[in-house]
Amino acid sequence: MNEANELKHSFVEYPCDFPLKIFGQQQAGFAQAVLEVVTKHDPSFTAASMEMRASKNARYVSLTCTIRATSREQLDAVYQELCDHPMVVMVL
Repeated sequence: MNEANELKHSFVEYPCDFPLKIFGQQQAGFAQAVLEVVTKHDPSFTAASMEMRASKNARYVSLTCTIRATSREQLDAVYQELCDHPMVVMVL
């Protein structure tokens, strides 16, 4: 398989439910900021389905948002926007 074909190959079949784990410091407005970015890319996503977990010392928080992924481009866009957000430390 050549490099161009490898880049086009995806192990994900669309559409699918795709979990995003977003980490940030514990601060007011973090969950709302993440919600706004995620719903921009998946309008069907609701805050009720967001899972939140604080770190052991409650300094950081992780949010798990399972979106309905429709394409690689959509996933790339949501990852990029989340990574660029000043409140987000890391996205998995």
